Amino acid sequence: MERVVLRQWIDSDLDPYSEMNSDPDVMRYFPALLTRSESEASLVRLRAAIDKHGWGLWAVEVDGAFAGFAGLNAPRFDAAFTPCVEIGWRFRRAFWGRGLAYRAALQALTFGFESLRLSEIVSFTAIGNARSRRLMERLGFIRDLNGDFDHPFIPVGHEVRRHVLYRKTAPGSSLRTPDPYAEF
Repeated sequence: MERVVLRQWIDSDLDPYSEMNSDPDVMRYFPALLTRSESEASLVRLRAAIDKHGWGLWAVEVDGAFAGFAGLNAPRFDAAFTPCVEIGWRFRRAFWGRGLAYRAALQALTFGFESLRLSEIVSFTAIGNARSRRLMERLGFIRDLNGDFDHPFIPVGHEVRRHVLYRKTAPGSSLRTPDPYAEF
């Protein structure tokens, strides 16, 4: 079985990360492809968040190769469900269809519920992103039928602006964590 590791970002991740972010298939449900400089700036932000908080959207390594990212993030926009912690992932196309995103996401969920002691983790995606929605459901997330929203960072009229919201509560918990950084 392939070894899936969530780890801090390293400089050599930039080339495959940039390639992933410029792949139209990978970025189909995002508003735009990213340039190399945008990917580099993103990598710097992701690494800094992990340095600061001890968690974030980690690089995913599969048998020594950069496969994508998965992890936890506190969204920086206001919505009915914020503040919160979301789980997210993005993988290079060569790593699709092998259950790797599921395995990486399970590691992130375990960290969120056991180490951070979060009572809830959310996930959201563009309404048409069936692959991510299936993964959310496989991970045990339940769609919040009243939670659909227009993503405020995506331009009005853009085809991926409308998002669906999924929620997962920690075993034995029914309360939401009000501030993901309160203890850090």
